[in-house]
Amino acid sequence: MTSYKELLKQREALEQQIAEARQRELNDAVRQVRALIAEHGLTAQDVFPAGKAAKSGSAKAGAKVAPKYRNPATGETWTGRGKAPKWIEGQDRAQFAIA
Repeated sequence: MTSYKELLKQREALEQQIAEARQRELNDAVRQVRALIAEHGLTAQDVFPAGKAAKSGSAKAGAKVAPKYRNPATGETWTGRGKAPKWIEGQDRAQFAIA
């Protein structure tokens, strides 16, 4: 039966082999891509057009959202997303709604 320490050594060796194999394959892939780009005279715009990235869902991530609630005392606002601020907790939100 294999001991715990021996298994850890085997895992470490496998992780090293995995990292080396990944690096080799990445290098090969980059070499192939560069060769294709050079062969066909492609530009970065050809490969990664700006319009495509803007249409993906990732462009919306982190976008600003209009506030829905305002604290009349301080002018502080809240979008209604995430944890409610202290000034609105436990109160009727309708009185803080921005028209």
